[in-house]
Amino acid sequence: MQGKKSFTPQLFVSVNLLDMVPVDNFYRKLLTELDLHFIYKATQKYYGKEGQESIDPVVFFKILLVGYLNNINSDRQLIAFCSDSLSIRLFLGYDVHES
Repeated sequence: MQGKKSFTPQLFVSVNLLDMVPVDNFYRKLLTELDLHFIYKATQKYYGKEGQESIDPVVFFKILLVGYLNNINSDRQLIAFCSDSLSIRLFLGYDVHES
């Protein structure tokens, strides 16, 4: 008998991103090995004291690194790629529900 898969999205789902990304994933390993906290001090003089908060400079650098590693030149394509991948979301520090 032939089966047929039907998809019905759940209203409320409780997921843990750490459980969904394999332990041996490249970006998960990179997250543990790469310390980028020096970027805060290095870029502090370029940010003003007033106005809206910017994107986290470490997250911005990580997004650029993902683009370099995956040979993505388009900003829109890079953001779409980052938002679509669970392992990169973990690398960037964005949970499943965050945009």
